[in-house]
Amino acid sequence: MSTYGDRAYAAFFKGYNCCQSVVVAFVDEMGMTEKQALQISAGFGGGFGRLREVCGAFSGITLVLGALYGSDDPAKKTELYTEVQALAAEYKARNGRGSMICKELLGLKEPEGSPVASPRTPEYYKKRPCPELCRLAADILAEYIAAHPRDKM
Repeated sequence: MSTYGDRAYAAFFKGYNCCQSVVVAFVDEMGMTEKQALQISAGFGGGFGRLREVCGAFSGITLVLGALYGSDDPAKKTELYTEVQALAAEYKARNGRGSMICKELLGLKEPEGSPVASPRTPEYYKKRPCPELCRLAADILAEYIAAHPRDKM
């Protein structure tokens, strides 16, 4: 476990969504304020706006990866896509469910039917893998960053 994983885990219990929790753990590396990081990642929680599609924690990996290694040169997008795909494979392999789809990670057959969420209590989160997935995503990203100094990309 890394400091980043601990930060993401703690952020989740402050009420932030999975994407926000991962992204805010890397604010210093991205040169952003906490407020900026929380704002740009706000819509990605719950598998994109609670649609239960791509896991918010993995979306956080992708956001931070783009901020740190992305390019404004369209010719370089394939390089980043390759890294996103490798990190997706790593996330799937290590999360215990072999998926990066929110509803599959949560064990849901269909997206939650109501736009009104269940109360977010400690009991609610004992049933959800979200805090640990945030930790895992931040740990994977921290490992990637350590192995890929930005001055070599």
